[in-house]
Amino acid sequence: MKQQIAIYFGEFMGTFILVFIGTAIVAVSVLFSAPAGLVQVAIVWGVGVTLAIYATRHLSCAHLNPAVSLGMVLVGRMKPSLLLPYWFSQLLGGMAAGACVLILFCTSIAGYETAHGIIRGNPESVKTAMLFGEYFPNPGFEAPWFKLSLGTAMLAEGFGTFMLVSMIFLLTEGCNVGRPSDVLAPVFIGGTVAILIAITAPLTQTGINPARDFGPRFVAYLAGWNQVAIPGPRGGFFWVYILAPLLGGAIAAGCFRFVIAPLMNAKNAELTCSCNTCGDLRDEKAGIHENTDI
Repeated sequence: MKQQIAIYFGEFMGTFILVFIGTAIVAVSVLFSAPAGLVQVAIVWGVGVTLAIYATRHLSCAHLNPAVSLGMVLVGRMKPSLLLPYWFSQLLGGMAAGACVLILFCTSIAGYETAHGIIRGNPESVKTAMLFGEYFPNPGFEAPWFKLSLGTAMLAEGFGTFMLVSMIFLLTEGCNVGRPSDVLAPVFIGGTVAILIAITAPLTQTGINPARDFGPRFVAYLAGWNQVAIPGPRGGFFWVYILAPLLGGAIAAGCFRFVIAPLMNAKNAELTCSCNTCGDLRDEKAGIHENTDI
């Protein structure tokens, strides 16, 4: 029982750390124009991911993302019975982080809305709702020629999640002799997130994590943004920020299990490299892969 509590608390706390740091830096960027650049925001997000992993990997192996947890189940690194509790803990962590950001910046948000003539809950309040959930196209990159369809937004989120989950598998798989040490893997995972944000944030604000999006978005809904938060001014938040990342994580798991892992095994056999079979279920810790890092 204590082990299960530790696992679920680890996912809650890690997701809270990740989402709080990430949404807070977005709030600072929007409300105070500091840091001013996308790259700076992406770096802070990446550092937040890294810190969250280091803080909680011993408790729950630090998935901190429903798409990652789904991928771990599909490759056999985690028991299916743990999936829903993981998701629930991650969602609670995202909601708690969103609530903290709202409390911390509530006065500044109200002042920004007053200064810009924004009425919370009206369509223009997407400018402040974007502090919590993601929107496509990114409200912070407006241009008359900038158009983004629902399908393209889904592709951006799905492909971004595919890249993230694939990198996690590659960086933590024992058969990959080129991987960094377990001590450094969280740094590279955080770096992957930072790179993906720098590339796709102008399109969709880069969710690639359903808990990161829906937790704070639900807080915004309760705080008066109403339909601007859920379902959003253009709708489609479920398809873009929930379904697309889950599909991206699932496809990454399938590619790793049926394509990459067998190729690694074949290469290692050719080199007479001694390692465990890629994708095997390693359940020393209640069915959780000990090298799972986000």
